[in-house]
Amino acid sequence: MDKDIFKEKIIQFAANVFQRYGYKKTTMDDIANELRKGKSSIYYYFTSKEEIFQEVVENEARDLRNEIMISLEKTKDPIEQIKIYVLTRMKAYNKATNYYNALKNDNLLHLDFIDALRKKYDSEEISLVKEILQNGVKSKKFRINNVKLASIAIVTALKGLEIALYEDTDNQSTEDRIDSLLNILFYGMIVK
Repeated sequence: MDKDIFKEKIIQFAANVFQRYGYKKTTMDDIANELRKGKSSIYYYFTSKEEIFQEVVENEARDLRNEIMISLEKTKDPIEQIKIYVLTRMKAYNKATNYYNALKNDNLLHLDFIDALRKKYDSEEISLVKEILQNGVKSKKFRINNVKLASIAIVTALKGLEIALYEDTDNQSTEDRIDSLLNILFYGMIVK
């Protein structure tokens, strides 16, 4: 088997094991058993469980970013783009469980790459939202005094609402909950 293909196979199988047991409880034996190979074949490609987990998380992060970017290409309308962004982001987290766990689990802070990953992702996410908002201001679809601050506020709000948006609330669809969130974010609650 080609070395690159086998390395990808290790990452793919390890992702399933990490998802099932979590980082802390997963062992190299678990990954080897999932692959039906010996641990030595894994150690040929990776020096540690942490190194494998880092690859798994970075792959999921890359897939998430790609999915968001592809979704955003469907329209140039900033109002639609912000809706698409939020919806795609929230739905993609269901698929990127290891990545999501790495961002949210404070028990993983001892892993050197986690803090850098969090900072990088936050920066990328804020930049993307900022770009959408700037386009909305330019096209006079948004009226925002401080685009950078608004971007940070939207990203922070989304992080705080990730779990709540997926709980089954009155049989309301995820899209409906996201539309409600966006209405509050964009139009507020105050009657003028």
